[in-house]
Amino acid sequence: MAPQIKEASGEKPAYAELNNLISEKLGGRILFATDDWFTVAENLLKESEPEWREGEFTEFGKWMDGWETRRKRKPGHDWCIIKLGVAGVVEGVDVDTCHFTGNYVPRVSIQAAVLTPEEEKVIPERKSEMGTEASDQQLKEVEALNSQEWTTIIPRSQAGPGYPSTRHTYLPSESNGRYTHLRLNIYPDGGIARLRVFGYAVPDWSLVSPTQMLDLASVESGGVCLEYSDAHYGHPRNLIGPGRGVNMGDGWETARRLDRPPILVADGKGVLEVSGYEWTVLRLGHHGNILKVEVDTHHFKGNYPDSCRIDGCLLKQGQHPTNFGNDDSLWLTILSPQKMRAHDHHFFEAELEKVGPVSHVRVVIAPDGGISRVRIYGNITPTES
Repeated sequence: MAPQIKEASGEKPAYAELNNLISEKLGGRILFATDDWFTVAENLLKESEPEWREGEFTEFGKWMDGWETRRKRKPGHDWCIIKLGVAGVVEGVDVDTCHFTGNYVPRVSIQAAVLTPEEEKVIPERKSEMGTEASDQQLKEVEALNSQEWTTIIPRSQAGPGYPSTRHTYLPSESNGRYTHLRLNIYPDGGIARLRVFGYAVPDWSLVSPTQMLDLASVESGGVCLEYSDAHYGHPRNLIGPGRGVNMGDGWETARRLDRPPILVADGKGVLEVSGYEWTVLRLGHHGNILKVEVDTHHFKGNYPDSCRIDGCLLKQGQHPTNFGNDDSLWLTILSPQKMRAHDHHFFEAELEKVGPVSHVRVVIAPDGGISRVRIYGNITPTES
């Protein structure tokens, strides 16, 4: 019996706000691909928007910004193996076929597994080069993984053509397991511009001492952005990404608030007196006591916020109140409003209020602007159930 084809959603779901676990920025990697004729599979992992170059061709065909295989003329279908940048739970994916209008993949599925370093060594060395395909010997070597039998987390589903209204195919995961590797199947061939795998990291907390201080909000710790007031120029999930931001686009930046006073006035500490502000809510990877906060305005020179405040709250597992970020009654102030500087690191330790364990933090900037990274350092505490 032929497998049932699942219809995809074109509307942006809530899980699309989570972290992209295969992003090249996080260390996602293509380990194997059956075919890289027109373009290589590594393009799937790019953070940038897909590019179009009118009239540009390579010796293999039209230049495209994505993964595009040749028109298959033998039995089977194309597929690739992707290593997640951080092992974690996949909530859903976005199969983005931008610019692939007559050559997009008609159907996809995704399987997942947990591989040990020894098992990963079975995969033949990757040669990321246009105009190539996996040899019979390489296919034989990778067969040892039996990847066609991995857990199916996205069943075979239809994808759309790469026009603006149909380029995004959102598909929810059917598994809540923790995985390290994915197998992307395309049926039978064609092109995808980007694959975004949304979810959160799941570290082994048994290896972390209660006295160890770490960034509880980072992507690697399992932190995620849940809500925000505005993300006009940059998504607040960038705040918890690895390293320092590479440019302003690799941070959180809001639009200019229209309720700013016509003439700005500062208080005795130099902080502007404004009623409006922007916020984002971050769920920590683990409950903890906050001991140190870092706010980085790297690259934000003419558009950094005047001040930043950090609030915290402790919620039970699975608890998610409505109107979360706007409900001031839920939040305790960890760091009172602090004056920001352009393009600089800000560290706070003695300024922090001891509010006890928290599970979520609210980052508040006034009146608006952009910050690159926020680090919430602390010790883990027992999780409320």
